[in-house]
Amino acid sequence: MSNDLVIGMAGAGGDGIVSAGESLINAVAREGYYAILTKSFGPQIRGGESSCRLRVATEPVRSSGDTLDLAIALSWDDFLKFGAELPVGGRTTLVFESDSGLSPQDLSVAGVRPAETVAVPIAGLSKQATGAERSKNAVVMGLLSTWLGVSGERIVAGIRRKLGKKGDDVVAANERAFAAGAAYAAEHPLVRSRKLEAPLGAASGKEAPLKVLADGNEMSAAGAIFAGCEFFGGYPITPSSEIMHLLNGEIWKYGGSLLQAEDEIAGIGAVVGASFAGKKALTATSGPGMSLKTEMLGLATIAELPLVCVNVQRGGPSTGIPTKSEQSDLFQAAFSAHGDAPRPVLAPASVAESFVTTVEAFEIAETYQTPVIILSDQEIAQRKETFDPLDTSRLKVVSRRVPSEGELEHYARFRITESGVSPISHPGMAKGNYLASGIEHNESGAPTAGGEMHERMVAKRTRKLDPLKHERRYFSIEGDGGAPLALIAWGSIAGIAREALDRAAADGLRVKLLVPRLLYPVAEQVYRDFFTGVRAGLVVEQSYQGQLYRLIRMYVDVPAGLRSFAKPGSNPILASEITERLLGLSAELQRQRQNEVEPQE
Repeated sequence: MSNDLVIGMAGAGGDGIVSAGESLINAVAREGYYAILTKSFGPQIRGGESSCRLRVATEPVRSSGDTLDLAIALSWDDFLKFGAELPVGGRTTLVFESDSGLSPQDLSVAGVRPAETVAVPIAGLSKQATGAERSKNAVVMGLLSTWLGVSGERIVAGIRRKLGKKGDDVVAANERAFAAGAAYAAEHPLVRSRKLEAPLGAASGKEAPLKVLADGNEMSAAGAIFAGCEFFGGYPITPSSEIMHLLNGEIWKYGGSLLQAEDEIAGIGAVVGASFAGKKALTATSGPGMSLKTEMLGLATIAELPLVCVNVQRGGPSTGIPTKSEQSDLFQAAFSAHGDAPRPVLAPASVAESFVTTVEAFEIAETYQTPVIILSDQEIAQRKETFDPLDTSRLKVVSRRVPSEGELEHYARFRITESGVSPISHPGMAKGNYLASGIEHNESGAPTAGGEMHERMVAKRTRKLDPLKHERRYFSIEGDGGAPLALIAWGSIAGIAREALDRAAADGLRVKLLVPRLLYPVAEQVYRDFFTGVRAGLVVEQSYQGQLYRLIRMYVDVPAGLRSFAKPGSNPILASEITERLLGLSAELQRQRQNEVEPQE
């Protein structure tokens, strides 16, 4: 029996691999398991290979795991295209299509032979049950239902919900294919059992605790609605489009509206206009769209208009790799503006945090009258994850400060205040008219080219963000507070770093971990305090340059032994790799200590 399993599947476009994964995670979530489902696709717009990874466990999981326990290859060539995303090891049970013409000897990967290879006539079972091969994914679900011990009734119920609109014949065919797979698995049990232990609490006969099953884009959209978002303007782009799709069905119910614009520039232009009109406004995009939105973000900065922009990062530059995750847009988020244009940058570290971070982004935008960028990434945005219901009572829903009657008597929209924040009116507010433009201005909004006023306005727009750097609620610190070894990780890599922290502690290492949700402006004192007593460590991230590592070093004196551990997108970082590097750093510190105490000849 297993309490933690990692399953990987790959096949050609049309094989329904991702659909099978989604059906399975729905079933295990309803049974009370914790699970994460990640999806990966080839670069083709249509067709091509697709894959998914499903991790199922009896306790909360924070990443999609390391080496596969169970691998399903409908097409061996397509499986190999995913490389390190579907790592096969000596403990893997590899299931492959028996009609492929391959033998178990052909299935070694980079010199690693799986623990068990199982040939199954998946296409044949589908054809026998339905008269066609297009229900191979239903056969796979039947195989896994039996081998894992997951309720077939729940999976079949999911098939009915998913395919009900296609007619009774389609549903019945898939049910027959599922039954054929389940029967075959019962007759051909795995040598190494992959049965899952019952979820926690199930042995007592209690109902499984309620869990939320969602992806990061869905939670970002839900967070926007919770925060009071009244307008969305954007343009569809992978992998952020689901935010617009969900809001298009929901925002109207809460008095909001949505515009699918003709391009990325028009999308954020509408958002700037909505904010000027007094509405909480959101846009969402990915790297190429962010490049196009840069000028309008500068306009929002100088006009001091609040808005939130979600950038779901993908491989870059240019069109890059639309279907793969990366964390390489941090420099763009913090610095892609001409002139001095500071703006806050936040990043969620899980699907659940996508909700929390979006609410926080609106709070910051409305409080400080600034555009705020959320750096999600494809991994978090599009993976399905189960988690316990969120406690929303601690979240703040904030609206911008409007001028009082007294302030409207001689209203100066950009009045220079001690905090840097000045009250903001909107069209239709009596005595609240003001000029808002992209040109530098004085306190009333009139254009100016004067050096003194420009300096005062730049200082105002920069100074007002200073309190953010002292808000420690945007930082999570875990592990041994006095540890000499440190980890820093953000975004989707944070969950992997948390697992590495647990493994390192089990190996006897003293390590602490910092996960920032606020990436910019850099909270210098938070990092200085964290680095107290630290002699070595890693900043772990998925970008070739190690952008967070470099950003921290711009503002903070880091320990001499702090290093960057960075890989570009499509190159997964595993918890085992982080732990191995921590062991190496620990050994280095021990050698240094030995050299310090031994007498020199």
